[in-house]
Amino acid sequence: MQKTDVAKINPVTLAFLGDAVYALYVREKLVRSNTGKASNLQKTASQVLSAKGQSAFLERILSEFSQDEEDVYKRGRNAKKATKSKNADAGEYARSTGFEAVLGYLYLAGDTQRIAHLLGFLEESELRGQADSKPYKP
Repeated sequence: MQKTDVAKINPVTLAFLGDAVYALYVREKLVRSNTGKASNLQKTASQVLSAKGQSAFLERILSEFSQDEEDVYKRGRNAKKATKSKNADAGEYARSTGFEAVLGYLYLAGDTQRIAHLLGFLEESELRGQADSKPYKP
């Protein structure tokens, strides 16, 4: 899709897709860099993928956004949402929705290189968390 067409999609809908994009990226990166138990990988992923985790990560990459990405982010952040976060404050939840909207926007526009660039700022130390370094023995 053209970015102009994608920009016309409801930002909460873009966030719905962006959430999946981010989750897949984080989980794949965890599996590739850790050999621990799935339960430990899940705990780490949950921390990174939470609204709190996304909001903290966003603060580091917000200055990297292009003007179009910033516009999508603001639309997502300010959009009225049907649900509320159980474990984050309203500001964190709003920022995470904006972040997810940007990922959904880029994904639908086919700009996977840009997604990889932005998510490349996610540090290995953030993905260690609960991950177990013991190798799997079949």
